Amino acid sequence: MQYTFIASGHENVTSKHKSTFEITTDKSLTVKGDCIVGVNSNVTLNDLPDNIREHIQTDNSKIELILETENSQDKIIGCGSSKLALDHPSDMVCRKSDFTCSRTLMINCDKAARDLNKELVNDLKNGSQLKVTIKTS
Repeated sequence: MQYTFIASGHENVTSKHKSTFEITTDKSLTVKGDCIVGVNSNVTLNDLPDNIREHIQTDNSKIELILETENSQDKIIGCGSSKLALDHPSDMVCRKSDFTCSRTLMINCDKAARDLNKELVNDLKNGSQLKVTIKTS
């Protein structure tokens, strides 16, 4: 199963956070938001289809998140959990840790913001469109 949605880069994307990265529906970003890689998302956690939600809310399920811009892409592997509420109205956070809250999309990820492909990050700094694909199996 897979689900794709669109967000945007922003001139203040720094992609420096060491343990998370985030995609948000917020329209703007300050440089303090060093985990945020995508803004103006057209989807929230509440919008995820039921079949994707069920997989993500299963303990130790495998999730792939693919981030794509016009010049680059990156793939992040993480896990689901029965502790994930998937109900935050604006933020989707992917975490290297196993911390969960209403904002968490996946845990135990193999990458955080600072680990993402630098060409992808540069595209995002230039305001490129960000295609986000969630894949479950």
